[in-house]
Order: sequence, then structure tokens, then C-alpha cells
Amino acid sequence: MQDILVVVDMQNDFIDGALGTREAQAIVERVAEKIKGFSGKVLFTQDTHTENYMETQEGKYLPVPHCIRGTKGWEICDALRPLQRQQPLEKPTFGSAALGAFLQEADKKDPIGSVTLVGLCTDICVISNAMLLKAFLPETRILVDAACCAGVTPKSHKRALEAMKACQIQIQNEEE
Repeated sequence: MQDILVVVDMQNDFIDGALGTREAQAIVERVAEKIKGFSGKVLFTQDTHTENYMETQEGKYLPVPHCIRGTKGWEICDALRPLQRQQPLEKPTFGSAALGAFLQEADKKDPIGSVTLVGLCTDICVISNAMLLKAFLPETRILVDAACCAGVTPKSHKRALEAMKACQIQIQNEEE
């Protein structure tokens, strides 16, 4: 039985770049410690957009160019890059169907006991991937470490945690 840690979009643009927040900056060291202490497989996702971002549906609703392939903002942050054990899974949308399919196949070869998610942003990409993994792996424990996540705002972070709880995703290290 294997355990998986998914590090969601810990990229410069979400930490101290175009869409960065103090809360995102505050979790970087906790995420690094989580990765170092994790004995299972660690996967990273990487939000990836192209130069035509502003012409996409996401760009129309969130008109802030970010995570454009090849830019500094697109890169995994310096503190975590040395902890990567393989190339990140690039994803052009909030949730990664490729991640779901990859883990579903991995589960057939060696059953997955749990998938823990950490990263950014709780209320957009973390919740999207947690829900997606719940669909791809309905009998696998899906967990989110709240102390290693940050949302667009503290309020939206808490709201996303509550929504995930309602969908039987286990929340760890949540502040009361």
C-alpha cells in the first residue's frame, strides 16, 4: 500500500509574484518540511499557461497573467525545487485530469492507501484536485493538510476546507 503527497502549484507567481499573498509565503517552509518528512511518493503539479492566457476563459474571469510557461513566475519556488523527485505534472486548468488518470493507473499496480494534498490555492486548485481525485479514486483516503495550504484569502481558504469536509475529504492540521 503506497501513500502519495501531491504538492499543488507551489510556483513563484502564487507565492510572491502576480497572485502572491502573505499566507502563501508563510506556508513554503511548512510544505518543505512536509515533503522532507514524507516517506511515500511526492508529485508536484505546475499551473501552466501560454502567452494567449488573456484570451482564455480563465483569463477573462481572472485577468492577471500568471504562470506563463518559461517565466520565473511559472517555476516551482526555489525552496522546493531541490525536493522534486521528478518533473511536475503541468496542468492548464485548475484540476488535473492527467493527475487523476496517473494515480488511477498507479493504484491498479500498487494500491494507494492515501493521497495528501498541500499547496496553492486552497479555494481553487487544491479543492479542484481533491474533488477530482475523489472521483478517480473513490475508495482511497483523500486528505488535505490545511497548515500547508493557503487560499486567495483566509476566508476563502476556510470555506474551501469546509466544502471539502462535506465531500468526505479529511482535513488535517486545521486551526480552530
